[in-house]
Amino acid sequence: MERIFETVAAKVASWTGRPPAFMLALSVIIVWGVTGPIFHYSDTWQLIINTGTTIVTFLMVFLIQNAQNRDGSAIQAKLDELIRAIEGPRDEFVGIEHLTQDELEQIKAKLEKECSEVGVGTDHASVQRLIDRL
Repeated sequence: MERIFETVAAKVASWTGRPPAFMLALSVIIVWGVTGPIFHYSDTWQLIINTGTTIVTFLMVFLIQNAQNRDGSAIQAKLDELIRAIEGPRDEFVGIEHLTQDELEQIKAKLEKECSEVGVGTDHASVQRLIDRL
């Protein structure tokens, strides 16, 4: 069941991110808008678009979240492999994505302090030079 869902989710997420999907959605909205005068802008006419968009939005939330979860997991696995394979990085960083936000902020603050102590941190002048080059 999980494999079927992931396959369908990947295909739908891929297709909905393309111009034809946008054009289809825009066409539906245009047709709905044009039919307003025909149906005298009735409650039923409004209910049709409200119900349709609610259902599509509800389902798309799950599909998009599935795609993001898979992408995030793949990126983490790749980063973990780079940390493991390259000399220099600390292996303790493998899996830190499972820490709480507060723990991650503490690590970030310690790393920034550590880098600034050895002169690796960014100062305002170097950031400004970077911006100027762009």
